Amino acid sequence: MTSTPSITAILSALHEEQQGLIDLLHKPQKTVHAGRDFWQGELHGQPVVLVLSRIGKVAAATTATALIERFGVSRIVFTGVAGGLGHGVKVGDVVVAEDFVQHDMDSSPLFPRYEIPLYGQTRFKADAALTGLLLQAANSAFKHINDGETPWAFPDAKVHHGLMASGDRFVSGAQEAHQLQQALQSAGHPVLAVEMEGAAIAQVALDYGLPFAAVRTISDRADDQAHVDFPAFVRDVASYYARAVVEKFLELLPKK
Repeated sequence: MTSTPSITAILSALHEEQQGLIDLLHKPQKTVHAGRDFWQGELHGQPVVLVLSRIGKVAAATTATALIERFGVSRIVFTGVAGGLGHGVKVGDVVVAEDFVQHDMDSSPLFPRYEIPLYGQTRFKADAALTGLLLQAANSAFKHINDGETPWAFPDAKVHHGLMASGDRFVSGAQEAHQLQQALQSAGHPVLAVEMEGAAIAQVALDYGLPFAAVRTISDRADDQAHVDFPAFVRDVASYYARAVVEKFLELLPKK
C-alpha cells in the first residue's frame, strides 16, 4: 500500500518571486483553476504547487482554499515583501511570522477591535514546526548572503521573528505607518511588519487544520518612500531572497 505524497504549497505575492521558482521546477505542469495558474512539479525532491496569492485578503483566501480543496496540499508556505514597522526592522531584513493580526478588522462594539468575530481570538499563530524550519532556512540563506557569496545582498541584513499585520491597504505614509504601529502596540500587539495577505491565509489554514508559515522581505519602512522603493526592490532583491530561502527550506523539509 502506497502512501499519499506530502505536497507543499509555495505561495508568492508577486510574479518576480514566483518566476524564479518556476524556472527550477522539475517536470512542471500548469493547471488553470479559479482564474489562477497553479504550477505542479518537484523542487529539491519535494512535490510542490506554486501559485501567486494575488493581492489582498479575499484573493489570498480564495487561493489558499483552492490549494487545499483542489490540490490537496499538506502545508502552505508564503513568501513576499512587507513594510517594516517594528523597531530595528530595516529594508533588506527578513521577518518570519510568529503570528498574524488583521489590522483593519474592527467589529466593535460587538467584538473587541482586531478580534475576528466568532473565533474568539485576535492573532492567528503560524505553525511552530514549519516556522522553525523556515527560520532555519532564512538564517542559513542569510549566512551565505552575509558572507558575500551573492552580489545583491544587504551586508547587515537580519532575520526577525514576530507578529505580522495584514490589511487591505498599501501602507505608504510615515504618519499612517506610525499610527498603525502605535494602535497595535497599545492593544498589546507589537507588530514587526505590515502586508496584505498573511492573516487571511492563516485563518483559512486554521479552518482546515493545515500548517502554515510565512516569510517576508522588508522592502520599505511603510513610509512616504514606499511607493518609490517597491518596484526596484522586488525585481533586484526580494525575488532572490525568496528563491534562496525556499530552496533551503525544501532541503530541510523531511521527505515522505
